[in-house]
Amino acid sequence: QVPLVESGGGLVQAGGSLRLSCTISERTFTTYPMAWFRQAPGKGREFLGIITWSSDSTYYTDSVKGRFTISRGNGKNTVYLQMTELKPEDTAVYYCAARTTYYSDSIYRHSYEYDSWGQGTQVTVAS
Repeated sequence: QVPLVESGGGLVQAGGSLRLSCTISERTFTTYPMAWFRQAPGKGREFLGIITWSSDSTYYTDSVKGRFTISRGNGKNTVYLQMTELKPEDTAVYYCAARTTYYSDSIYRHSYEYDSWGQGTQVTVAS
C-alpha cells in the first residue's frame, strides 16, 4: 500500500472544468496502475478510468469518455483527472486508487482490485 493524497475538488457550474490531483505522499521510484472512481450519494463506487503502469495508456468508462482525461505527472508520483463539460450528474466524491502488488497492464475496473485509496474529494456541479 501507498498513501494517496487528493486535491482539487470544489463547486463548478455545469459545462465547466476541474482538475483533480492524486499524489503518492511518500518517496517512491515505482510506477503503479492508478485509477479514478467516484461515489454519488446513495450509489456504489463507480469506476471512471485507469492509467497503466508501463506505458501510461488510459482507458475510460463510457459515461466520461471524451470529457475526462487521466494523465501522470513527470515525476510519476502524481496522477491527474482533468474533467471538462461537467454535468450535474457528475456530482460525487471522487477517489483515486493504486494497485501496488501483482499488477500488469490489465484494465482493473473494480474497487476490490486496488489496495490504496485517497481520502476522497467532493465535486459539486451546479445546474
